[in-house]
Amino acid sequence: MHLSGSVIIATVNSLFNESLNTQAGSGNLVIDFGGVEKVDSSAVSLMLVWTRAAQRNKVNLRFTHVPDNLMSLATLYGVAELLALSTAE
Repeated sequence: MHLSGSVIIATVNSLFNESLNTQAGSGNLVIDFGGVEKVDSSAVSLMLVWTRAAQRNKVNLRFTHVPDNLMSLATLYGVAELLALSTAE
């Protein structure tokens, strides 16, 4: 799943709903932040929700091209170790 634009409070609900369709029937899911230009703290919450949903559905989830500012937020909130984060592919 390739994300672009903004991952902010106004967009997280639709992104989560879109990801439910992507996860269905898949053993693996990669969420690529490569096209994301703007994030806020709701992006971290969304990643945690995705992680819990993936674990519940036995989906191997990975986040790629995570922007530095999002990595910083996840670290600040003490949840970076809970997420499969990568700044590379």
